[in-house]
Amino acid sequence: MDPSAPYNPRTVEEVFRDFKGRRAGIIKALTTDVEEFYQQCDPEKENLCLYGFPNEQWEVNLPAEEVPPEVPEPALGINFARDGMQSKDWLALVAVHSDAWLLSVAFYFGARFGFEKTDRKRLFNMMNDLPTVFEVVSGTVKKQSKEKSSISNNGSSKTKSNPNTKSTKYAKPVSATEEDEGLDEEEEEDEHGDTLCGACGENYASDEFWICCDLCERWFHGKCVKITPAKAEHIKQYKCPNCNTNKRARP
Repeated sequence: MDPSAPYNPRTVEEVFRDFKGRRAGIIKALTTDVEEFYQQCDPEKENLCLYGFPNEQWEVNLPAEEVPPEVPEPALGINFARDGMQSKDWLALVAVHSDAWLLSVAFYFGARFGFEKTDRKRLFNMMNDLPTVFEVVSGTVKKQSKEKSSISNNGSSKTKSNPNTKSTKYAKPVSATEEDEGLDEEEEEDEHGDTLCGACGENYASDEFWICCDLCERWFHGKCVKITPAKAEHIKQYKCPNCNTNKRARP
């Protein structure tokens, strides 16, 4: 099933790298590529699974034919529930099952290569430091960061600085405009430091372009949602991929 060459991570660091790659692929499917993922999960097809791969790619496919499989298999038949519930609830359900699968794969490698108690504990702690797929997809990662984002919008919103520009909210590297408004690099970092990208789950950095969804108020790396600063200038109201899909989903 895996498009990359077969390999067996044997150390804690290698297993964690494998975990992060698979997790990134699944998050990509459920956020930035959500429309494509939604279409591939046709309820008329047979039992389908969502696979995340170490190279940060994802795939919707049938389960492995061999019994037992080489590694633990993801939840089976995720496509059957697609049209029987609201889109956001279905995505959250897939996310929860994906979290369980990611842990099972990581500890499968740990058991296979004889990780001791201290290694298993260290591996779990490393994985636990990252937000779960469910937290990223549902937007429950650090709820307080939303409040900080709304406060920081007073300094980074285009509407605040120029009433004639669009209402899209975004954050960008420190510029002369921000200095005029009384924001320096340290203040910018303090305001956004706890904010996590709604797509990849990584922290905000002051030298990166970010954009905020006007509906769910979650922040995203511009590169994760394929929005550039120039493109943002012409967006009247930005809707993230997840909000766009929820709006078009059938009741």
